[in-house]
Formats: sequence, structure tokens, C-alpha cells
Amino acid sequence: MQYRCEWAQSDPLLVQYHDTEWGVPEHDDTRQFEFLSLEIMQAGLSWLTVLRKREGFRRVFYGFDVPRVAAMTDHDVERLLQDEGIIRNRMKIEAIINNARAVLHMQKQQTLAEFFWSYVNGVPLDSRIAMDEDVPASTPLSHRISKDLKAHKFRFTGPTIIYAHMQATGIVNDHEKRCFRHDQVHPH
Repeated sequence: MQYRCEWAQSDPLLVQYHDTEWGVPEHDDTRQFEFLSLEIMQAGLSWLTVLRKREGFRRVFYGFDVPRVAAMTDHDVERLLQDEGIIRNRMKIEAIINNARAVLHMQKQQTLAEFFWSYVNGVPLDSRIAMDEDVPASTPLSHRISKDLKAHKFRFTGPTIIYAHMQATGIVNDHEKRCFRHDQVHPH
């Protein structure tokens, strides 16, 4: 039997996410925006809660199409706050809409993916962690990226959320060394 990261063993949805998405280098802007938005929604909650509502998020945020999300209004926020298919948190919803606008502004210079990947020169970092409890909540790099995102007017993008985003999008490989996915997402 293959070993997988400890955090991903308790639910089939976590297993599927871990085995097919988490830590895979992501260079598509829409997917980068989706992951960043989901990480924002996860703040203070379990990742499993977010995964269970993921299709709802995709529906209400138009498949995370940045221009469509950026065009959302206060009326849309009120509508989303009534939608039981998502996490109904006004601050998080407003942050996602705000961040879509920030992405549009950023894209005049570089894509969101280029922004994130520029911090590692396009090459994923491999933290080579031994066990799940060795994973940090944030790093000096996630603090730096968070600060730079705030300068670009992003909201709800503190260093812990940014580190989780780096993990999810493969900017850092935090699969445990013994996890079968470690070498698959970061071949040596």
C-alpha cells in the first residue's frame, strides 16, 4: 500500500485532492485564482469543509473567471450570503471580489501565476519534510509574498494563507518525503 501525507488520510475527498491536485505545479491564472480564493475561504475552517463546498464556489464565482468575479457588485455579495452551497462570510466573499480586481490590475504587468512563480525563479521549492507536524504555518518567503500582495491591494492574504497557497499550487513541495506523491510532483 502506498503511503500518503498524514493530513490526507481521513476522508475520500481529501485523498482524491491530495492524490491529484495538491502540490502539483500550477501555472494557469484561473486555477491560481481559484486556489487563492479557496485558501481565503478556508481561513479558520477545515480544508475538508472547503472541498465539500468547492462546486458551490465554482458556481457562484463563475468558475473563478477573474473578469466576471471582478465585475460582481454589492447585490451579488448579498445574493451569495443567502447561498447555502458556499461558506457565507461577507469579509471573505468581498475579499475574493476585491482580489479579482487586483488580479486584473496586476495582469497589466504580469499574470498572477508569473507573480507567484517569480519568487522561486519558476522552480518549486522542496522542503523535504519528514512528517506532517514539521510543516510550518508560514515562512519568511510567504511573509514577503503576503506583503507584496498587500501592496497590490489584495486582501485576506496573510502569510499563513499564502503558504497554504504555495503548497496547493506546487510552489513548495510539502508532501512528506515518504509520501508516494513527493517524487511525482517534484522529480529529482
